[in-house]
Amino acid sequence: MKLEILDIPKITDPRGNLAVIEKDSIPYKINRVYYLYDVPSDSYRGGHAHKECLELLIAVSGSFTVTLFDGKTTQEVVLNKPDKGLLIPTMMWRELKDFSSGSMCLVLASHEYSEADYIRVKKDFVKAVAGDS
Repeated sequence: MKLEILDIPKITDPRGNLAVIEKDSIPYKINRVYYLYDVPSDSYRGGHAHKECLELLIAVSGSFTVTLFDGKTTQEVVLNKPDKGLLIPTMMWRELKDFSSGSMCLVLASHEYSEADYIRVKKDFVKAVAGDS
C-alpha cells in the first residue's frame, strides 16, 4: 500500500505560520469541507470506505492515528502536523483513533455527502475490493 502525504504550503513568519490550500494544492476540486473535534481519546471515527470520494485529512491541531486497510494490507499513520495532509484514495477502509486532547481533523472531500458512496460494513468492503458481488 502506497500512501501519499501531501505537503501543505506554509508561510513562516515570526508572528506564526500560515498554511495555504489553493486549487492546485490538492489533486481534485474540493466540494465539501468538514472537521472532527472534541473526539474523546478512547473513541474512534471513520469505520467506512468511499466508492468515489477522495479525502485529504489534516491534523490542524493535536494528533490522531489513521488506520488504513486496502483489503489486504493494514497501515497506520499518525497525523500531528498542520502542514501535512494524508490523501485517502477511493476504496480504502479508514478508522481514526487516539485523538489527543484538543485535536482537530480537517477533511477536504472531493464530493458532497452521498450515503450511496459509503461502504459501512467491513466484510462488504473486503468483498468489493476482491471483486465479489
